[in-house]
This record gives sequence, structure tokens and C-alpha cells, in this order.
Amino acid sequence: MRVLSGIQPSGQLHIGNFFGAMRQQLALQAEHECFYFIADYHAMTSGPTREQLEQRVLDVATDYLALGLDPAKTVFWRQSDLPEVTELTWILSCVTPMGLLQRCVSYKDKVAQGLSPNHGLFAYPVLQAADILIFKSHLVPVGADQKQHIEVTRDIALRFNTTYGEVLTIPEERIIESVAVVPGLDGRKMSKSYDNTLGIFEPEKELRKKIMRIVTDSTPVDQPKDPDKCNVFALLKLVADAQETAEWERRYRQGPMGYGEVKKRLADLIVEFFSPYRRRRSELENDSAYVRGVLADGARRARSVAAQTLAEVRAAVGLGG
Repeated sequence: MRVLSGIQPSGQLHIGNFFGAMRQQLALQAEHECFYFIADYHAMTSGPTREQLEQRVLDVATDYLALGLDPAKTVFWRQSDLPEVTELTWILSCVTPMGLLQRCVSYKDKVAQGLSPNHGLFAYPVLQAADILIFKSHLVPVGADQKQHIEVTRDIALRFNTTYGEVLTIPEERIIESVAVVPGLDGRKMSKSYDNTLGIFEPEKELRKKIMRIVTDSTPVDQPKDPDKCNVFALLKLVADAQETAEWERRYRQGPMGYGEVKKRLADLIVEFFSPYRRRRSELENDSAYVRGVLADGARRARSVAAQTLAEVRAAVGLGG
């Protein structure tokens, strides 16, 4: 099956990104025909500067390659390198009811969070639909918060096909279930918007300092503790093997054990887990020409598919005949 996923270049990747979605996205490379792109058009809705946008695109491309994206298996490109997508967005806009977009919860949520409302933010689901439909994607792995946008994509595609014929493939979402809600330093879900993240590639010294600041309760060292309510234990389970996890759980419940001790072990485990990825990223940082070349080759391969779909769409609606 053909799998389509977009990655916004919104800043430094953190371990919540990795365990929440990225690891599952990358695993799909072994089973499916994957098309993954860096959604720089979508990122423009939040108003980054030119320098921020350019650097973030390069950073996220480097990060994904370091974490295991294989350009021999996956078509990987920058969204803005495919003008076919924006043309299809306009065509789809002309069959998209205003009410469909007005019901999108994501727009309301982002405005409530303080983002200045603009047409790009409002029409975001139509561009997202074009991203998906232009590749005749079968599966779209998304988080539960994006489920409505896939439903909107399906609705737009059905409306187009009803009007112009069976041209577009109706995609199915694959909801990415996180292995757990990955907690941040303050116990809330790890998120850049909360400034509570542990960056995958941030300097080791800073990473260790952050881990020692993870919020815990005030249970004395000699008293039993509940691992199921501990942010540190929730993170440790992601990187420790089953035997070590079980031993730490026993120590939590029986005591004595101090949170400082488990935090230090967590820091060691996170550094060890991501060490190969950090080495690979360091190599790629010194070879940005390779990273840019991967994106350019991916754009070439993606355009050959997108151009065919757009040609079919244009013929169906009567453009350019």
C-alpha cells in the first residue's frame, strides 16, 4: 500500500515525537511504499521568518535521516518543491463547502491558543487534502487529533469524484497509537508549546540537567512509591529493557529508593538509546549537500507521480484541453 505522511518543520525534535509517532512511521518503510514530505507550506501558517523556515527544513530532514529514514525505500521531499500540490489545492477548494472547513476543530483550537487567524490557517485542510490525494495514497498515519482532517480529505475526494468522475483515491487513516502519553518535565504531555521537552539531539550536558528537573512527589526515600504515577518511571519504561523495568518497579513499591537515583539511570539510558542516532546526525551535519540531494531526488520522484494525478484531474475538470 502507498503510505503518505507529512512532517512540519516546527523546531527541535524531542523524545515524545520519537516514541509517539516517528518510530512507527519509520517502521512502515519495511512494509509499504512510503511517501514522506516536509510540510513547509503548512509551517507558514504560524509565521516563521525566512531564516527560521529554511533552517528548520534542513534540521528536520537531517533528523529524520539520522533516525532511520531510508531514501532508497521512502520518497522524501520538501512540500514546496511540488507546484502540482498548490494547483490541486485550488481545484479542490472549488468543490469544498465553507461549512466543512468551519467545523474543523483544529482551526478553532489554534486561534484559541493565540495564533493570528489567516486564510492559510483556515484553509489548511484543503492543502492537506491535496497532499494526500495527489499521490493516490491508501493509508495516512496520523495522531488522533488529526483524524478529522482525514475525514475532511475523504469528504472532499468524494465530492470531487461525484462531480467529475472516479479520479481520486479515497484514503484510509491509520491512527498512530502512542506507546504511552510521553510526559514532559512538568508531567504534562511532552510538547514544545509547554516548553517541557527532552530534545533528541540537544547537548548531553543540558539533557542530563533537564532530566534531574523532572517533577516528582515528595515521598521520602525510605517509603514505597507508586511507579504508575511517576513521570520518571513512565520515561524509563520507554528506554529500559523488560528485566530492568521490572526491577525498578519492585524497588519503587518496596523501597528504599530515591528519585535522584532513578533520574540518573534514566539519563544514562536515554543517552545510550539515542547515541547511534546522535553519531549519525553529527555526520550528516557535516554533509548538508547529501541531505539537500536526498530532498531534491525525492522531489523528482514525487513529481513524477503527482504530475500524473494532476493531469488526470485537469482533464476531468476541463482545464488545459
